[in-house]
Amino acid sequence: MTASPQQLAAGPATPADDEIDLRQLAAALQRHWRLIAKVAGGTLLLSALYAFLTPKVWEGEFQIVLASNQSPASGAQQLLQSNPGLAQLIGGKGGENELETEVKILESPSVLKPVFDFVKEQKIRAGESVDKWRYSAWLKANLTIELEKGTSVLNLSYRDTDKALVLPALQRISREYQAYSGRDRERGISQAIKYLDQQIVVYKRQSVESLRRAQQFAIEQDLTALKGNGEADTEVRDALNIEAIRIQAANEIRSIDEQLKQLRTLSDDPEAVMFRGLVIPELATQGIYQSLDDMDVQLALLESKFTAREDSIRQLKEKRRLLINVLKKQTFGYLEAKRTDAQARVASTERPKGVLIKYRELLREAGRDEATLTKLEAERQLLALEQARKTDPWELISTPTLLDAPVAPRKSRIMALGLLAGLVAGSGAALVVDRRSGRVFADEELQQLLPGPLLAQLNPADVEGLNGSLTLLARGALAGSHHVALIPVGLSATSAAVEGVLSALKVQLPHTTISCSLDLVAAKDANHQLLITSRGSVTRQELSSLRQQLELQARPVTGWLLLTSHDA
Repeated sequence: MTASPQQLAAGPATPADDEIDLRQLAAALQRHWRLIAKVAGGTLLLSALYAFLTPKVWEGEFQIVLASNQSPASGAQQLLQSNPGLAQLIGGKGGENELETEVKILESPSVLKPVFDFVKEQKIRAGESVDKWRYSAWLKANLTIELEKGTSVLNLSYRDTDKALVLPALQRISREYQAYSGRDRERGISQAIKYLDQQIVVYKRQSVESLRRAQQFAIEQDLTALKGNGEADTEVRDALNIEAIRIQAANEIRSIDEQLKQLRTLSDDPEAVMFRGLVIPELATQGIYQSLDDMDVQLALLESKFTAREDSIRQLKEKRRLLINVLKKQTFGYLEAKRTDAQARVASTERPKGVLIKYRELLREAGRDEATLTKLEAERQLLALEQARKTDPWELISTPTLLDAPVAPRKSRIMALGLLAGLVAGSGAALVVDRRSGRVFADEELQQLLPGPLLAQLNPADVEGLNGSLTLLARGALAGSHHVALIPVGLSATSAAVEGVLSALKVQLPHTTISCSLDLVAAKDANHQLLITSRGSVTRQELSSLRQQLELQARPVTGWLLLTSHDA
């Protein structure tokens, strides 16, 4: 069967274009093993030179705890707990995010710049050029700073090609970290104290001004003025309630009016008037009541001895009546005086509308400013005590230590990676070379590109197998043929393999004319056209050209033979 012109123009699809055949891949690598070996050997040699010529890198390490075992004094601790703003200002820390931020600060030039300058100075003394050194590059290449997971322990390692420089650099880093731990605290407390000092100045002035306004208003409105002595002012503010004074005086006036009313109704009963005056403490303490008591005793004694007509008894009763009249006048006079005094107090409490409200506001403002000033001064004193307290720096839980062996270069690892890279690069080069050659090595691709079926796979070195396959072919597809044309594809007609197959075929078909030629015109008159080829002997372009020529010839191809000998 021949392919149509449309199929020939489009070109046959090959498995190599659509999918990867591992067997073909392995075969391609095997065919170019010498190239792979050369590339792998070259990269192995280069990696070995790099490993042995690269300067050794030495490493040291230490661990430090990013926290102090000491806590603030109890007063300062309570202050920081009640005032998160101050705690943040003096650098209070805690939590994973704060520790990560702390690590970034420890990596910054503000902490490690002195160490970077020290290393540069040592390198200059050693004759090395540091003109192109940058802090960020030095940090990335020479330092590893990491937190121990779930803890506040910081692991730090330093690497350098100068073994003698590793320990001094680590010791300087540890000292800088410990100095930073105290410096951060001192700076934070100093900032907090500075802030409190500024606020104290502001509130001192504000407190004096608010107190002055309250006193001036009190003087202008005839109110009780503050003395400016703290606790006394608090008592005055608590006691100052003009409305209560007015109500008390009004109630006192009503009580006095009621007492006067009762005295007027009792004016005809001297005894009742006398006993009513006893309830007034100011009158009860006067001697007139004692005199009346003495007269009552004398009168009782006289009446027990004499009759009522006795002159001494009449004189004593008259004297008693006169004293009661005097007491009655004193009682009325005293109550009237108290009533007048209460009325005066009511009049004194009267103020224009809004005066008392404004005065209360002024007092509240003065009290608030005074309380704020007192609180600020107390906080400042606590922070000053905290600043005076000495704290231990961050604790080193492992001293700077230099590792016994260099950490780089790792010769075996470098050479292994070089060999692996060479094998990969060589394999890639082999595949590229194999693909660019255009030769077809896969049986499946040959079956797709060659017209006709595969009749037999022949190994010229295996004479017995070769004769057996040709015997079957002569008795089968070629039986009764008068002329058979053997057409080499990618092979020379005079090659030993082709001539061997031709000779064996003539033995199997003694009465058949058998020709072997690359000329398709000469072969078109044969009853059967047999193509013979081998793996890798023909390119895809040659096969495409052959198919087009056979299509133009318009003669069917019986099939094709595949030589499996490597020498074919």
